[in-house]
Amino acid sequence: MKKTCALLISATIGMQTAGAQQFAPADPVPTMGMCSVAPIQFSSSQLMPPGHVKVESRRTEIVENKVALFSGDVGITSDRATIRADQAQVSDNGRNLIAKGDVTYQDAQLKVDSDSVAINSNDQRLRMKNTRYQLTGFSGQGAANEILLASDEGVRLSDVSFTTCPQGDEDWIIRASEISIEKGTVWGQAKHTRFYVGDVPVFYLPYFAFPVSDQRQTGFLTPVITSSSYTGIDVEQPFYWNIAPNYDMTIAPRVMTNRGVQLKTEFRYLTRNNRGQLNLEYLPSDSDIASSPDRYFYHFEHEGVLSENWLLGVDFNGISDDNYIVDLGSDFYNRADTHLYRSVNLNYYEENLLLSMRIRDFEVIGDHPNTYRALPELQLNYTQPLGSLFEFRFDSELAYFDNTQESAPTATRFHVAPTLAIPYQRQWGELTAEATLLNTYYHQQNTENTPLEEEVNRTLGQARLFGALYFERDTTWISDAMTMTLEPKFQYLYTSYEDQTNIGMYDSTPLLTDTEGLFRGQEFTGLDRISDNNEVTIGVTTRILDETNREQFVLSLGQIFYLDDSQLSEASRSNDRSALAGEVDWRLEQRWYLHSEALVSTDTDKVERSSISLEYRHDAQRFIQLTHRYVRELSGETIDQIGVSASWPIAKNWQWVGRTYRDLERERSIESYVGIEYESCCWAIRVVAQRHLNNRFNALGEQSVDDYDSGIALQFLFKGFGNSGNSRTMLRDGMFGYRQPYTLN
Repeated sequence: MKKTCALLISATIGMQTAGAQQFAPADPVPTMGMCSVAPIQFSSSQLMPPGHVKVESRRTEIVENKVALFSGDVGITSDRATIRADQAQVSDNGRNLIAKGDVTYQDAQLKVDSDSVAINSNDQRLRMKNTRYQLTGFSGQGAANEILLASDEGVRLSDVSFTTCPQGDEDWIIRASEISIEKGTVWGQAKHTRFYVGDVPVFYLPYFAFPVSDQRQTGFLTPVITSSSYTGIDVEQPFYWNIAPNYDMTIAPRVMTNRGVQLKTEFRYLTRNNRGQLNLEYLPSDSDIASSPDRYFYHFEHEGVLSENWLLGVDFNGISDDNYIVDLGSDFYNRADTHLYRSVNLNYYEENLLLSMRIRDFEVIGDHPNTYRALPELQLNYTQPLGSLFEFRFDSELAYFDNTQESAPTATRFHVAPTLAIPYQRQWGELTAEATLLNTYYHQQNTENTPLEEEVNRTLGQARLFGALYFERDTTWISDAMTMTLEPKFQYLYTSYEDQTNIGMYDSTPLLTDTEGLFRGQEFTGLDRISDNNEVTIGVTTRILDETNREQFVLSLGQIFYLDDSQLSEASRSNDRSALAGEVDWRLEQRWYLHSEALVSTDTDKVERSSISLEYRHDAQRFIQLTHRYVRELSGETIDQIGVSASWPIAKNWQWVGRTYRDLERERSIESYVGIEYESCCWAIRVVAQRHLNNRFNALGEQSVDDYDSGIALQFLFKGFGNSGNSRTMLRDGMFGYRQPYTLN
């Protein structure tokens, strides 16, 4: 039977590893990829109170009251570590310990199996011979001829190996004459390092540093290697600078054989009330362009709380030329984008009040009409219940619109819209009646030789009645224990008419119609055009919910019936009803998902716009998605495109992803993308090839039609030194990118 000896020893026999409190992760690091060996976890609940040591063994012998001998399943637990051994000897009143025979030592940083361990509390040193170790809370393990833990030095391992692969399956391994972890640091340092892939030495470094925790740390990140017909061979090497716990910076030199050397930087900050980042990219003397211009991009975003009720937001972007994103890429914009945003927002909010002050500007890309900018724009929205029946709303706006073209009209606009509403809402439905007075004053300049007037005061009246009912019943259509809902909606809208040809178009453009937009009561963005209405909108939504109230099927249909034609020229209609709008979300079965939207013209009974996504999703690595989008007329062109995206394992540890989009109208490819990834437990390599329309602009600002760009990207990483992501990560890039079609709750 095991004996338990509770001994009070003045000096603890288990010393804390130097700097463990600084770099031991607070939470366990998740198991990497397909690793079969999880990181060792260690809990302080296994330890004794400070100053106490517990020794357990099958046999105990005291020699001359000075030396205690323990044998048989010896367990020694202090306030900082545990030791398991076949036998142990404690002397000098507990200050010296020698344990031998199948020794296991574990503390907050390491678990070590060794032949022997010797601890001297006077010198605060622990020494282990012929060891195998694993880092606690981190997927790192290896072997060492000797491990020394010293309170003044930290940890030192001699003739050592290190890897994040499991034992016996070391795809890569670091061997060094010495690895040390100094006190108070979060980096391991290796001397005379040989790096092996399998049994093949790849390179030698006289000095190598690596992280031993999941904390952010200064150092080089995984390089990104790509190639394309526009950049040539493209190598980017990010360097991460952990300036402070709430400040950091990434500096990434990028070498492109066709264009030169670019410098990319990202600075991030986080304080109690603010967060933001600044990105700067600069390429001096682009060697791929005859004039060798300097090219740049900048991005600044900020979100902050100025006081209890004040919020500040900034989003500011700029580029040197129209082709910057097409030629050099961007982490913030797509090569099909036409504008870069610049805005500053200052908001004040209370329970019933919202005050917004903002400046809106745009950087126009390519040959597009100049866009008006709001410098500044103020909005005040106030809501106040009036008793138990009525609600009063007051919406107002003051804005000044400027244009980069000096000859273009400019305007100051002041708008107020008081509304009196009777909202009635219950679980079974709702009914809302409201009346609104819309008054807008314009002071316009540069109106010579235009139909615009210098001063315009437009007053319109609007009445709206909206109602909805919510029915539900049990059904077994898809499976047992289902609930079906029926949600009819009705709206009557009347808006008076006033001639608006004397008002410029500053922030107004026609809106596209969908099932949700049928009930918005407005056909234009902004306030420069408010269409006259005398119309009835009818819509219906039906849902099928499972026993956990998850939506399995949703169908929405709606249409507007015009009682009078609009007198506003920009909103003239050729029929007494709008296009029929429909939307479907359907989980066909456990792994099949469908999403579709469509607009069907009532004039021709033809589809005007549609999109459909059909996806088979087996799990995170296995899915196939088929998409199609169609627009009958967009800026004089027909959009008819079909695409396929897929991800599938092709062998053990091998993953394939692919995507292709084709223009059926012009019978040409738009984008082709294929990637292959090999991912083992502790390392991964990806190769991605892509070919797509480049969308470059010529000197006149016109985009090319049939010019393609091709490229190859290579990424190589060792687990534990970066994040591997997954197959969907590879599919998110590009013009279209992967999106899940199933958006039900």
